[in-house]
Amino acid sequence: MEQRPVNAPRWQPATGGEIYWIAAIFAAALTAVSGRYGYHRDELYFLAAGHRLDWGYPDQPPLVPLLARAMSAIDPNSVMLLRLPATLAATIVVVCGGLYARELGGGRVARAVAAGSVASAALLSGAGHTLSTADLDLAIWSMIVLVVLRLLRTSFEPRWWLAVGVLAGIGVQNKALIVVPLAVLALSLLAVGPREIFATKYFPAALVIAALISAPYLLWQARNGWPQWALSRAIAGGSSGSSNTRIQFVVLQFGLIGVFLVPLWIFGLWWLWQRYRAFALTYVVLFVAYLIMVGKAYYLGEMYPLLLAAGAVGAEPWLLARRIRLGTLAFAIALNAIFSAVVFLPTLPMSVLRNPSPILAINKEAGETVGWPHFVAQIADVRAHSAPDADILTANYGEAAAIEHYGAQYHLPTPHSVHNAYWWWGPPADTHEALIVGITADQVARFCADPQPLARIDNGLNIHNNEQGRALTLCRTPRHPWPEMWSAMRRLG
Repeated sequence: MEQRPVNAPRWQPATGGEIYWIAAIFAAALTAVSGRYGYHRDELYFLAAGHRLDWGYPDQPPLVPLLARAMSAIDPNSVMLLRLPATLAATIVVVCGGLYARELGGGRVARAVAAGSVASAALLSGAGHTLSTADLDLAIWSMIVLVVLRLLRTSFEPRWWLAVGVLAGIGVQNKALIVVPLAVLALSLLAVGPREIFATKYFPAALVIAALISAPYLLWQARNGWPQWALSRAIAGGSSGSSNTRIQFVVLQFGLIGVFLVPLWIFGLWWLWQRYRAFALTYVVLFVAYLIMVGKAYYLGEMYPLLLAAGAVGAEPWLLARRIRLGTLAFAIALNAIFSAVVFLPTLPMSVLRNPSPILAINKEAGETVGWPHFVAQIADVRAHSAPDADILTANYGEAAAIEHYGAQYHLPTPHSVHNAYWWWGPPADTHEALIVGITADQVARFCADPQPLARIDNGLNIHNNEQGRALTLCRTPRHPWPEMWSAMRRLG
């Protein structure tokens, strides 16, 4: 029989209605604002990828495009419906946060503090508002950690390894990066124990299950030269809009949850080091690994729900000793939730995003959810007056996906782009003229013999985003047929 850790706290019975009440309130809040503003550029891209279902893409596995395809099959124009999987994923993280506290031996107060802290997190508000690989990654990892916590107890069977295998396989089909925390957690358990949980036939069975579920995507990557690896290197080099420097990576860790709750998760890290050292070691190793890799700050975000829960369990006796302490913490959680909702959810009128905007200074992704219909309308107008038969070539996938989504009413052709999966989907035809969107004049001159500037994008809202002020250029004479130049035009990031 598996041995539990010497310092493992007594398991609490399956109570915890407060967890589900907090999760329900959180889900209701996300749903209430999910239809405001508009699609994020990534969501439009997922819709485009969903229309071209495959076992993989150069920048992602197939799960999120598949979900986007399923949601759009019900209603192709509902932002709220598209975001239902994100809302569900974020709510699962809240529930797991509360259940962590229960598994770690916490009582009702610890469970409520853990669930409330996770629900108030800036990271979860931002991730839960838009459909992305990040929110599903948070949910899948949270469930894996919950199952591993149960594996550490004698009252649960080693058959739980099979659940880890299924979740790990699904996780890879959502975001390949999940293999990094999985490997680090396994190595941490081997390094500091309890090693006994691996001494079962169900562990290798879990590895086989995960490999089988992951295999279609991994085979696609292998057949196509592992573009995901090239993309990772490009992101580390700063090619992504959410890339950061190493200094930014460190500083942003204090904002992922919210500054009001930094003491709670730091205390939780210490508490885990005393009792469940493998999880504390996992956090430290991941921190160092992502720092060396110049990973995005939110990559480490998946560890904070557990740290918050551990902090809640460790602080519970101290909180119960004096009501003022519990009231102070509840106030901090409430402030954290208000800040997260104001900055990372579309709770305020769109006018607050106008330049200069303090909201965009903190959360620039909000600017990527406005102006897309007007963006496409402007392109359609310029094309109709200057080159009504021109193909459309864009600088990035967001621009191309927006044109593909909103362009039918203007009879626009399917756009092309040099960026990520759109590059895979092919170039304009031969030497056909093209309306170039968002590519700088220097870059256009490399592949166009007679570039003609036509206009600049203006969303009409005085809101700064990646497209505002970008050039619209007509290329009547490409230097060579587009298919011949296509390989050199590819951009990953």
